[in-house]
Amino acid sequence: MLSIIQSKLGKLKTGVAYPALSFAMVAAALPISAQAQSQTSAEPEKAVETIIVTGSRIQRRDADSVGPVLTITGADLRNTGAASIGDVLQKLPSAGVSLNSNGTQGTSYGASSINLRYLGGAEGSGNRVLVLVDGHRWVDGVGQRGFRDFVDLNTMPFGMIEGIEVLKDGASAIYGADAIAGVVNIKTLRDFDGLRLNLKTATTSRSDGEQFSAVVNWGKTFDRASFVVSASYIKEDPIGTADRDLTLNTLVPQAGPGTSERGLFILPGLSGNAYFGTPTGFASSTAPITARALGGFGVGALADDGFRTAALPADAFNTQAQGIYSVGPSERFGLYARLGFELSDNLKLKVEALRSTRQSNQLFSPVQLDIGGTSGTIRGFGIANSQAFNPFGTANGVPTANALAFSSTQAWRVRRVMYDIGNRNNIQDVTTDRLAAGLEGKFKWGTRDWNWDAFMSYSKNAIDTSAENGVQYDRLFLALGNPANCAAVAGCSPVNLFGPMSAAAADYIRFTAREYNSNELTNIAFNVTGDLFELPAGPLSIAAGYEYRKNKAVDIPDAEVNATPNFIPAIYTTTSAQTRTPTTGEYSLHEAFVEVSAPLLRDAPLAKSLDLSVAARYSDYDTVGEATTMKVGIGWRVVDDILIRGTFSQGFRAPSILELYQGGRETSFQGIDPCNGGAAANPTRPGCAGIPVGYNQQNFNLNGLIPGTLAGNLGLTPETADTYSYGFAIKPSFLPGLSFTVDWFDITITDAIATQSVTQILGLCATQGGVFCSLVNRDASTGSIRTVLVGAQNLSEIQTSGYDATLRYEFNTSIGRFAAVIDASYLDSFLTTSPNPTGGAPILDERAGLGDRPRSTYPNWKGQASLRWNKDAWNAIWRGRYTGETTDVVNTVKNSQTKAVFYQDIEFGYELPWKNTTISFAVNNVSDQMPPLSYANAPINFDIYTYDVRGRSYSLRLGMQF
Repeated sequence: MLSIIQSKLGKLKTGVAYPALSFAMVAAALPISAQAQSQTSAEPEKAVETIIVTGSRIQRRDADSVGPVLTITGADLRNTGAASIGDVLQKLPSAGVSLNSNGTQGTSYGASSINLRYLGGAEGSGNRVLVLVDGHRWVDGVGQRGFRDFVDLNTMPFGMIEGIEVLKDGASAIYGADAIAGVVNIKTLRDFDGLRLNLKTATTSRSDGEQFSAVVNWGKTFDRASFVVSASYIKEDPIGTADRDLTLNTLVPQAGPGTSERGLFILPGLSGNAYFGTPTGFASSTAPITARALGGFGVGALADDGFRTAALPADAFNTQAQGIYSVGPSERFGLYARLGFELSDNLKLKVEALRSTRQSNQLFSPVQLDIGGTSGTIRGFGIANSQAFNPFGTANGVPTANALAFSSTQAWRVRRVMYDIGNRNNIQDVTTDRLAAGLEGKFKWGTRDWNWDAFMSYSKNAIDTSAENGVQYDRLFLALGNPANCAAVAGCSPVNLFGPMSAAAADYIRFTAREYNSNELTNIAFNVTGDLFELPAGPLSIAAGYEYRKNKAVDIPDAEVNATPNFIPAIYTTTSAQTRTPTTGEYSLHEAFVEVSAPLLRDAPLAKSLDLSVAARYSDYDTVGEATTMKVGIGWRVVDDILIRGTFSQGFRAPSILELYQGGRETSFQGIDPCNGGAAANPTRPGCAGIPVGYNQQNFNLNGLIPGTLAGNLGLTPETADTYSYGFAIKPSFLPGLSFTVDWFDITITDAIATQSVTQILGLCATQGGVFCSLVNRDASTGSIRTVLVGAQNLSEIQTSGYDATLRYEFNTSIGRFAAVIDASYLDSFLTTSPNPTGGAPILDERAGLGDRPRSTYPNWKGQASLRWNKDAWNAIWRGRYTGETTDVVNTVKNSQTKAVFYQDIEFGYELPWKNTTISFAVNNVSDQMPPLSYANAPINFDIYTYDVRGRSYSLRLGMQF
């Protein structure tokens, strides 16, 4: 390993790293006798405790000088009554769009993420926040539709956590890639003796969404050894969309005067135009259709037969009312163990093992079938005139001369909600394993004490998924065709598209997709820290180290989903599940870093202390090559009560395995085809040439969604960032217990990795033609879009700025001790600048204060506050959380302000004299505040990544220590 370190350090010849390392090496080469003489002549100093705080690898006496670090203690975690780490972190004012258990939209699939400064990737991925455990990296997550490129907080056993530190500043030079928006460092249990038990049960005021958690921790210390083990179990029950008025139906804008303040109304949640299928039964075979419809023949043509085209809203199907989830269920179990040995007075060994499991599932509305001959989303189907349930065929008693077959070469189309098959049920079984070992030692360099540590870990996240109640198109094709062909195949039963389906038919075409994906991390690190020599104002401290990482990911989708259809044209899929190309990707890197902390002044006029810190990191990836980042910070304590601090840091994020190697995955996007109307209606658009007259994409794709294919891009380059932050901290000596901090931040990311929108790609193809149309695959005869290739690209620049402020005050009174905290964040700007594909001025997108995108709310103000009281055995806590109003620009009908929301929680606790027992009762969301309506987030009607739909809930918690 030493030879590897030497070879990597040998590359540090230019950039900011070389001066810093040179300075450290020259300092280290100074005569040891000079260091000893300086220390001998100095006055004896009183011992001052030093600690390592997140944001630095150097032991410090003044942790505040590092930067804006928020500390959440173990007691804080327990008092919140949270069921996961994500529940706590996502409530921070500086947190943005993050994955949680809210369902029916988005892609959380049971995962939980943290996104600081709103800088996470698409759908709350959190891939610009670095998550550490005891200062070391955690393996990335896995998901229902492939592996992830961010940490899933639900893979960490809740019981193992002693506390959390959140650095709201860039730290790529300290910790490496991904630390652009900040760092979250999870701290595990310290050594202790005894047994600790914590139980919690909770339910909502509507008697749903029950939660139960149990955490058992046991510790034992010996003469030169220690052992800690933690077991945790957490179960969360679902909440259905039908169980909240907010989510029961779909929000639509109303263009009339109306009485609604914002011109928004709740209507039955039809998904598309009209469908066969209703949960309350079907009309008889002879009565006209009332809750189901047949489109494509015209009103008059079938009037005598009792069928007609769709009439809305009577023919709507409310998918929201069919037992799907607004909050998904999960069940998690975690086991963590740590064994420590003191091998000598200067050497310690630590070994850790962890396993956590999670089972979660989400219910979605049934498959919305859209098939036809030369129309519909899936084309090439036919319904034989002799098929048992063809209402216009001979089997229905219609004279042979009027018998009607639905030919695969005719322009017919049937849409149907496959309620007979059942709600789509996505199930995840996730297993996380981690083995780690570390050595910590001390040694003397001259007369100075130095510390070193070495660490090695291997961790793996793996998931087995099931997507139940899909439709197997091959079998559906057979079950609609010639009855003789169906009868010749075991299990085949004719399918009725125009009325109730038999159980046998539903079983025959029902399909379950089974998939597997995993993420692996191998991590090796070595660090050394100590004081080089004495400066007039104090010791010059240094930390340096080497790190090796290897990330590997595997994605194995269901083979049947990707198979070539046996009956229908091969341009379509064999099932209703989304196709995805199998993927295997990996990368490795070597890194070296150095951090120096230099005290410039001590006890000088207007400078109680002045400290300078400089850090640099060199990284060498086998995918994107070399990179160097740096960070400079200064802490100026004017007097004991006032600290002024500031930092500049360079950020870096290498393209993830997902962004580089992701196999093509079928999906769909909202959008409008600019070639609607055909070539004749768009004579100035070269990309519309050859498209038939009267063409309309919505006639071919369900709900007007445009099919697309997401894929990785091996040509990606790293993101880079410049982060500036400065602020002050005040702790007035004349008012003990009071502290006030304000920090300003400004972050600019260049070459930000994102996917170009389908609207942009189609627009470029239509207006420019040529190479842009290579991304759009159209049907040669109908002009309909088969798929649009959408890949990750280095597209844009992101600039965000704002302020954080925190006020804390603790004081004693005759009626008890009080502790108050107010924590607020103001988002001043969130500006995305993208190049104009047509060569015009750059496209500017300012999002601060807006809620104009699904699952993307950017309020200017967010905050939380708490007031704690304790007196003898009694204690109480009040908590408040505020999310400011936003402008819902998608709704242009009327008042576009989405109102602010203020949640309040209260908790009362009592410490019993027996076995250190504490009992607590809490009411969360006391006022039963529901999320604000948002048309951009229809059909679930609220931003699931920002607001709480549980409503008022009650919890009872018991804690014991033996």
